[in-house]
Amino acid sequence: MLILLNKPYDVLCQFTDGEGRQTLADLVPVKGVYPAGRLDRDSEGLVVLTDDGGLQARIADPRHKLAKVYLAQVEGVVTDAALDRLRAGVALKDGPTLPAGAQAVAEPDWLWPRIPPIRVRKTVPDGWIELTLREGRNRQVRRMCAAVGLPCLRLIRWRVGGWTLDGLAPGEWRQA
Repeated sequence: MLILLNKPYDVLCQFTDGEGRQTLADLVPVKGVYPAGRLDRDSEGLVVLTDDGGLQARIADPRHKLAKVYLAQVEGVVTDAALDRLRAGVALKDGPTLPAGAQAVAEPDWLWPRIPPIRVRKTVPDGWIELTLREGRNRQVRRMCAAVGLPCLRLIRWRVGGWTLDGLAPGEWRQA
């Protein structure tokens, strides 16, 4: 079984929590499926759930280098120099990242409002970057953006391999 979920902001990417926070169990009433990879509580977007351990490993394991596409709203002006650094790979505290696909994009017209909204500062511009990664370290997109001087305000995973969020509102899921 394969389920595609649009995980909303502030939902834990796990099925249980001892602190009463919202989890995947509050959104997907299907037993025996598990997330193939993680998405931070403060990130939104596509989570692939499956009951197939082999498929889960192929999706989540960086050795398989399955492409994951993220849309990041960042604070500051997205420059060619910052994009070039992301494309070359960025030095992080846990070592250099693999090169990423990186391009400046317009704010998506299909985007839902985030609840709660991101902080907005009238004197600081923001922009959007589409990043394609083939590895998945803890908070990697946020750390990469910060390393090139573009702190991440909002992060949405749009695609995992050939699966996308297309047609899924936050909290909605479908079997693929």
